[in-house]
Amino acid sequence: MTRRQGRAGRNEHGGARRYSWRRSADQTPPPSDPPTAPATAPAPQDQDTVVNAALYRDGVRVATPETLTDTYRQLREKPRTMAWIGLARPSDSELKSLAAEFDLHDLAVEDALEAHQRPKLERYGETLFVVLRAARYLDAQEEVDFGELHVFVGPDFVITVRHGAAPDLSAVRGRMEATPDLLRLGPEAVLYAILDAVVDGYAPVVSGVQNDVDEIETEVFSGAPAVSRRIYELSREMVEFQRATRPLVGMLHALMAGFAKYGTDEELQRYLRDVADHVTHTSERVDSFRQALADILTVNATLVTQQQNAEMRALAEAGFEQNEEIKKISSWAAILFAPTLVGTVYGMNFDHMPELHWVLGYPLSIALMATVCVSLYFIFKRRDWL
Repeated sequence: MTRRQGRAGRNEHGGARRYSWRRSADQTPPPSDPPTAPATAPAPQDQDTVVNAALYRDGVRVATPETLTDTYRQLREKPRTMAWIGLARPSDSELKSLAAEFDLHDLAVEDALEAHQRPKLERYGETLFVVLRAARYLDAQEEVDFGELHVFVGPDFVITVRHGAAPDLSAVRGRMEATPDLLRLGPEAVLYAILDAVVDGYAPVVSGVQNDVDEIETEVFSGAPAVSRRIYELSREMVEFQRATRPLVGMLHALMAGFAKYGTDEELQRYLRDVADHVTHTSERVDSFRQALADILTVNATLVTQQQNAEMRALAEAGFEQNEEIKKISSWAAILFAPTLVGTVYGMNFDHMPELHWVLGYPLSIALMATVCVSLYFIFKRRDWL
């Protein structure tokens, strides 16, 4: 019986050393020896989250286990093999089982469980822990959907933990299995293929965002009312996109330095440099999109302000014209009120009014009304009310 004791070393074939012991037939354990038990007790499995698991030797698939327990067992039994395990939103028990089997660090396992991590590259002994933010463009909603991918890379295993719909790792596996010469290079080659798929997935997003920016520029100058909200929402997505792409530049340079240090295949290093170039280009495009959206938002604010000023000017002009009309109406009302007041006074039916029996009373009242009206007219005219 063979038992895995550790994964610290590497054998002459590039895989991890498997420390084992085998008892011969003539060696009988003393009665006091306890019964031998497996070093790692498999945890309960949720097989729905195991998307795909396979063992590879020399770039060719040699086994397709259905559960994590079968994967562990066959990896022990088949020397010089590499395990590639893909999971989607795994349970706590599954990750703890993987951690016990492959000596994964507790902090990395905790990050993989919680998700919502920033892109990063960390090394725990001989195991690399990589966090990636994949993206895809949704045409119908005209928005960017982000997914999260955690990758554990060891001497003879690759474990991917996916949170979200992107990226499509089945296509990555198919591409690698179609190129056994590349897959033969080991876990580092699988990590390169995953990085390349994530970065290639940014290209449709960049294209979709470019179309959105062009449409927004047209809407801004056409006076579309909802363009401000669209600019804001796309700017928020560009912030998320920037957070996903910018750390990748430093991560890839650190990874290339590590590959050079540990003597990784030169062809694989060239592939990785190509991915780094694409990431740099994408990061620059995202930065330009964010700056362009900021400029567009400023232009839109200026146009909105100009439109508001024009509306305020029109309202002010309308108010001024209305005020002029009110002045005229008020002036004529005052002019007409003067004779009405005089006529009202003399129209009162009192017997003892001195002017009622005065011969010049009527002409004087008419003259008084005319004088008041003419005086008011000239006063209002002088003040430009008429």
